[in-house]
Amino acid sequence: MIGARMNTLASLRGTIGRLEGDAGGLSRVALGHAGVDALLQGGLVRGALHEVFAEGGRHGAAATGFIAGLAHRLAGRRPLVWVRQDFAERESGALSMSGLQELGLDPRLLVTVRATDAEIALRAAADALACDALGAVVLDVWGEVRQLDLVASRRLTLAARASNVACLVLRTAATPSASTAETRWAVRSAPSPSAMEAWGTPLLDAQLVRNRHGQTGRWVMEWKCDEGLFRESATYSQPVAAAPADRPIEAPAFGARRRAG
Repeated sequence: MIGARMNTLASLRGTIGRLEGDAGGLSRVALGHAGVDALLQGGLVRGALHEVFAEGGRHGAAATGFIAGLAHRLAGRRPLVWVRQDFAERESGALSMSGLQELGLDPRLLVTVRATDAEIALRAAADALACDALGAVVLDVWGEVRQLDLVASRRLTLAARASNVACLVLRTAATPSASTAETRWAVRSAPSPSAMEAWGTPLLDAQLVRNRHGQTGRWVMEWKCDEGLFRESATYSQPVAAAPADRPIEAPAFGARRRAG
């Protein structure tokens, strides 16, 4: 009996290892930004977990816009499920369908799910990932969510790999912790061009702080709402200095580089 259990455990560990292993054979989706796509070896892995962090509540709107852009690229014309913890809505307000439409998302393909707490949100996201007809699932939670630990992230990763549906986790006012995320981003709004110029498209300061299969970096990315893709901004044509993987979002060197520039 013990031998059979050990064999079963070894088999499960092997399966998990293969699923969490090299992503080279999995499909990737280009974001449109040449520098980012080159560093990501062609784009984001579709059937994987990707995390987006917003520092405090100040950059929540920027991070939400960024994850909406990722969802647009990964989902294409397939439905998108957005699972949102009630506390996130109380802190930052409800999602605006007209606002998401202006960003390029089709509200007719968007299903929003409100969860009373983080545990229910995690369960709803995992259930949604089991449906391979979806294009992406967004899990939107606020603060230090104890339930979203390494075990929970592994479950989400396995579900995403099994269905080849992207899992995008939006963390606002939270500290990064151990997870199985393929990529981890820290996003804030980027300074707008001169006020003398015409209104432009959204500019995002996106820092890739974790990349399981390559280097990290930081760019100012412009979201082209009509085209539904990211581009290099003409105002910021050069990438910002790269940052080491898994550096805390509020690293002292981050502010020093901005002042020096």
